Amino acid sequence: MPVGTGVMLVAGAALLDACGESGTGTSTTPAAPVPPTATQASRFLAQASIGYAKADITALTASSYDAWLTSQFALARPQKFWNFLIANGYDAVTTANKDGTNGFEPMMWSQLMGSADVLRQRIGLGLLDLFAVSIDGLNASWRSFIMAAFLDGLWDNAFGNFRDILEGVSTSVAMGRWLTYLGSAKANATTGSVPDENYARELMQLFTIGLYQLNADGSQVLSGGAPVPTYTQADVSQGARVWTGYTYANTNNATPARMQLPMIVTASAHETGATTFLNGAITIPAGSDAATARKLTLDALFNHANTPPFIGKQLIQRLVTSNPSAAYIGRVSKIFVNNGNGVRGDMQAVIRAILTDSEARDDTQVNSITFGKLREPVVRLTQWARAFTVTSPTNLWPFGNTSPTTYRLGQSPGHTPSVFNWFRPGYTPPGTAIATSGLVAPEFQITNESTMIAYVNYMQSLITGGAGEAKADYSSLQPLATDSQKLLDELNLVLAANQISAATITQMKTALDTIAVATAGGVFNRITAAILLVMASPEYLVQR
Repeated sequence: MPVGTGVMLVAGAALLDACGESGTGTSTTPAAPVPPTATQASRFLAQASIGYAKADITALTASSYDAWLTSQFALARPQKFWNFLIANGYDAVTTANKDGTNGFEPMMWSQLMGSADVLRQRIGLGLLDLFAVSIDGLNASWRSFIMAAFLDGLWDNAFGNFRDILEGVSTSVAMGRWLTYLGSAKANATTGSVPDENYARELMQLFTIGLYQLNADGSQVLSGGAPVPTYTQADVSQGARVWTGYTYANTNNATPARMQLPMIVTASAHETGATTFLNGAITIPAGSDAATARKLTLDALFNHANTPPFIGKQLIQRLVTSNPSAAYIGRVSKIFVNNGNGVRGDMQAVIRAILTDSEARDDTQVNSITFGKLREPVVRLTQWARAFTVTSPTNLWPFGNTSPTTYRLGQSPGHTPSVFNWFRPGYTPPGTAIATSGLVAPEFQITNESTMIAYVNYMQSLITGGAGEAKADYSSLQPLATDSQKLLDELNLVLAANQISAATITQMKTALDTIAVATAGGVFNRITAAILLVMASPEYLVQR
């Protein structure tokens, strides 16, 4: 569509400016009043959910943020990933099921687009960004089931405790295969083999304490002006001894059942010598079994001073803003340490703290050039699907793998190219005002002219034609189509929390008014063009 393509070319040039250039973004404005306005409700839902519709905005304006969070925390999962695969026959022993990835894509999209627990879906996706595993890197049978079991662990514990997430991840077949410690054995002096170090390293670097020592507000601890490392290569080598002997729970590969079970340990392959690392913070006595070694290691990392600010900041980045203030990180870190009842790692308390913090709820932040984040492509897609009630009558959810960069999104859940996810939390686009200002913009790591044009072209095809049987319902917009201003006002609220400027809306209106609406086809064309224009605009793409 020429209109959409033209807007996208402008958007590609304007995105960096829209994301911000300078300043701290710190705010002490009190939380928004309760009940929220429609604009406030839409802005909150953009941060808190995987997608929402006009009805969700209306419902929230009659409630409160706390009540909405409480109701979402109470929602049971309608269906687990594993159960979706079973219910749809993907456990049948066929080559495509056993040796391929049959069922994985519909399994993912069915939940991200169709499940009612929209907060859990958003947090689950954020946890998958953190504990990144790719189905493409699992060299095993029943890969869809391996991923299903792993994702169920993340989604089930999204509202639980972070320590339980660490336990589930560490014993999952998916992580064991992905980071290659499934089958790792203790050192052999005769052959010279040593334990696999992948998981020991990434458990510290990516999943708990990070590379450098942090203060409670996320700032780096400095010594002589330089950051202080949290661990050394010697710590990695010692930590690798903990993760030896892990293997499948049984040898039956005729069905996918064993992929759902935690890994077990072959005692003869596990290192039982005394192990000490992280300056003695983790000390495992000689003769300890694997469960004891794992518990001592995970407990120490969970209780490490770095873990609250390191994890808290990344969760803020996934939901609210790429550059949270030190005070914001500090407040979230404090709740991670103690939820008010002496519990550490309470995910519900952490999520509530992130989403109701004064910095998140400050309405003036929409005018800040340092606050906010680029909406990651997958969330843009799920927001469209949720806003316009996309359904898949036969559970095919035929959106497939959306990671191609030249004709789709350049991102797809469960297809991360590396353990470092699609984008790193500290990424900043080089040679930009963002970099000059010392800010970060993680999602820009997968954003360039090519991927943005691919995004708008892909969204144009979905908005106008859907994906196979998965179609959108635009009936609620049809009464507004004859008045392009009203149509754009509705879309601005539902999709962008009224953050698209009047000047941009005027430009869009001029374009839409060239589309006649005397016929049903004309009405449809104006509606779909309006949605595309909104979703291609920099003021939508940058969530504030």
